[in-house]
Amino acid sequence: MSHIVKGIVNFLSFKGDHKATYWFTFLTEDWLSWSLLLLFLMCETRAFYVPGVAPINFHQNDPVEIKAVKLTSSRTQLPYEYYSLPFCQPGKITYKAENLGEVLRGDRIVNTPFQVLMNSEKKCEVLCSQSNKPVTLTVEQSRLVAERITEDYYVHLIADNLPVATRLELYSNRDGDDKKKEKDVQFEHGYRLGFTDVNKIYLHNHLSFILYYHREDLEEDQEHTYRVVRFEVIPQSIRLEDLKADEKSSCTLPEGTNSSPQEIDPTKENQLYFTYSVHWEESDIKWASRWDTYLTMSDVQIHWFSIINSVVVVFFLSGILSMIIIRTLRKDIANYNKEDDIEDTMEESGWKLVHGDVFRPPQYPMILSSLLGSGIQLFCMILIVIFVAMLGMLSPSSRGALMTTACFLFMFMGVFGGFSAGRLYRTLKGHRWKKGAFCTATLYPGVVFGICFVLNCFIWGKHSSGAVPFPTMVALLCMWFGISLPLVYLGYYFGFRKQPYDNPVRTNQIPRQIPEQRWYMNRFVGILMAGILPFGAMFIELFFIFSAIWENQFYYLFGFLFLVFIILVVSCSQISIVMVYFQLCAEDYRWWWRNFLVSGGSAFYVLVYAIFYFVNKLDIVEFIPSLLYFGYTALMVLSFWLLTGTIGFYAAYMFVRKIYAAVKID
Repeated sequence: MSHIVKGIVNFLSFKGDHKATYWFTFLTEDWLSWSLLLLFLMCETRAFYVPGVAPINFHQNDPVEIKAVKLTSSRTQLPYEYYSLPFCQPGKITYKAENLGEVLRGDRIVNTPFQVLMNSEKKCEVLCSQSNKPVTLTVEQSRLVAERITEDYYVHLIADNLPVATRLELYSNRDGDDKKKEKDVQFEHGYRLGFTDVNKIYLHNHLSFILYYHREDLEEDQEHTYRVVRFEVIPQSIRLEDLKADEKSSCTLPEGTNSSPQEIDPTKENQLYFTYSVHWEESDIKWASRWDTYLTMSDVQIHWFSIINSVVVVFFLSGILSMIIIRTLRKDIANYNKEDDIEDTMEESGWKLVHGDVFRPPQYPMILSSLLGSGIQLFCMILIVIFVAMLGMLSPSSRGALMTTACFLFMFMGVFGGFSAGRLYRTLKGHRWKKGAFCTATLYPGVVFGICFVLNCFIWGKHSSGAVPFPTMVALLCMWFGISLPLVYLGYYFGFRKQPYDNPVRTNQIPRQIPEQRWYMNRFVGILMAGILPFGAMFIELFFIFSAIWENQFYYLFGFLFLVFIILVVSCSQISIVMVYFQLCAEDYRWWWRNFLVSGGSAFYVLVYAIFYFVNKLDIVEFIPSLLYFGYTALMVLSFWLLTGTIGFYAAYMFVRKIYAAVKID
């Protein structure tokens, strides 16, 4: 026990990546202690990450390459590559080799002509200037730049894999005496391409780069090494007449605020300079903690209290439901098992009366088992991804790692999805296992691929970098049919050969007549009732996930997400058990499909919340961005319904088998 306490104290004493380093050391020393510390880690409010690469050490005047990632806008949801606009280009354009996740995110990392040297200042330098001549934008280029500015596009650059950020100083108190005390510094990702004022459009054509370095401690007689720990930019708009450039590509910035901004008139050619300056500052931030600036942009305290509130409410309601259902079940089983009251028992209504039909196979057993198999595949993938990300291995510093890992894990989890689907299909008296395996491997992935392909055609039409290239699409198809489909067939074969689930009671040959049901037993009413509790467990987290997806924010609180996922599993299971108990008490034994649909009822609330988020949080007015939003939202809702429906179905199935095994059936 003392070893565990020591581990907690040491873990809290480190910051940033030092936490990760100590964590893995502790893991190798004592596996049991690490397991016990896992719950503590979930509630750790500060995020840590394990960098994907070793830190790069720079010497004085070493080149620090500035690369461009993409242009993004929350209004259009269409990313574009950097050189889709007429920015200055280097002599040779070189694109970085990207992983699958980066391609799917629309990242197109490319070199830029910015010349930045370690710890070397630059007052003002002109880009792509030939013989001291300004850059001339054609009418078509001017119209494109003006359109991107009015659509609120941001430019994303990186230096040493560190994204650029714009400093925002907010004041909660406008009184002069308290201004300094109330100043709140926040950072937004990237920098604005430009701004509009009184129906005029202005371009940020001057970038003031502020880079922070950390000087590494070395022994005597060794040259100092530096590491980049922060990358900020101050974008400015300076008109051509106020910039004085010479033949050496140097320039002089106007003093004070006397200069006017650089206007872009979309109806004519525009002349301007693209300029930049570089300023270096020493920082106490170590390389291991350099991402803390980007990962503390949202109010973590509000997040923390919201999660605690959701957890307490869900546990309280779950406890009440559990007590009610357990006490009622004990009373039912005790009454049903009284040998001297068999006749009275048979005259009563209750779930025992449908014992001869409760395990009667439903309609379309192949489709049901296929959907549940895909649900198991999703569940395994999400569980592993969240757990690994919680340990810091899928941080935002590893670009595209989260999406790449999710794609490959879904492919490889096909063996578990196939196994569960095959065994359930045999339990439901199915015989065509080959057709069932093909249905499992293609039904849900086929719907996802079809929707994504249609949306991708619209993105192609807009020439966006968010469009998946044709070779990548072929690679995804090869992964689907070359990895996922054979693994699903393999799992399905062994699952179908395995002994089916042992049902505790026999099924009658003649189906029992189902009495007329009350209004509250309607399927849609059940979806509304069953979805409230699971949705309440995760709607706060849903806001942060939506912000990360649709507003280009970083999401990193995977400890919270893991905790919410566990609560979601518990609440889905319990509400599913309650709903199937009420249905059987109403002598309706057709619970297979109904329970699967009702257990995924929280997906309906996710859809409603997505519509609310679209109307109130986003400023999307065009057709294609709206189509993209609702297309991808439909995929999210479908996947969430499969996930929660599968969790609820298996919980209800185990519950039904347990209660019918506990009563005496003549």
